[in-house]
Amino acid sequence: MTPGLRTSASGMIAQQKRVDVIANNLANVNTTGFKRSRTHFEDVLYETIQGPRRTASEAVVGAMQIGHGVRLAAITRVDSQGGAEITGRPLDVAIEGEGFFQVELPDGTIGYTRDGSFTLADTGQLVTNAGHVLVPGIVLPPDATAVTISDTGMVSVTNQADGITIEVGRLELARFANPSGLMALGGNLFGESIASGHVALGYPNEDGFGRVLQGALEASNVEIVQEMTDMIAAQRAYEINARAIRAAEDMMRSLDDLIR
Repeated sequence: MTPGLRTSASGMIAQQKRVDVIANNLANVNTTGFKRSRTHFEDVLYETIQGPRRTASEAVVGAMQIGHGVRLAAITRVDSQGGAEITGRPLDVAIEGEGFFQVELPDGTIGYTRDGSFTLADTGQLVTNAGHVLVPGIVLPPDATAVTISDTGMVSVTNQADGITIEVGRLELARFANPSGLMALGGNLFGESIASGHVALGYPNEDGFGRVLQGALEASNVEIVQEMTDMIAAQRAYEINARAIRAAEDMMRSLDDLIR
């Protein structure tokens, strides 16, 4: 196989990976709290045909090198703020700014999410749609008629019997030095990793943590127009690399005909 075939093949593989990431972004355009991903590529080793040299006029010219393609360097998550979608549902909570909600996973570990679409379990606990209990636990009394969540995360309920408003808990947020380094677990959940750094806990609207907004959810930060533009560019690049492979094959076929 000629080097040109390998080089063009690496370009096709790279563009296919790019399309895979774009497809996942578009598939999650309506996923609450979803953060889009981007691909980053780098060139691979070069073949040096001739090193730097001095010409007859005593000028020094650079080396002659031929690259051998491209490879995927990284897939990074873009943690920009998604827009707030007003739902009017009292147990829907959006985070504006830094922070993640904490939930307890079935294995006892802590997961982190930007999806604040909470509901009530039969015990009155606040849980996610998948049944993961919010941490720290907040339990609403069975006779509560109204739930109020302030921008600082204070959860208050009104007692049905006497109409008195009482505080039943406070939402706590978690943040990381590098949120893009969190491990995606699926189900709108992330897990702590070496790349994310250690977790720091705090309350909404304090010490740099974001504030919470009741009756709203954070939308995906996917921009459809940008993703479609990137997909068209990836498709064109894939086609050009495929054409380069066909050109290399035609040249090899012509060489075989000459030898015969």
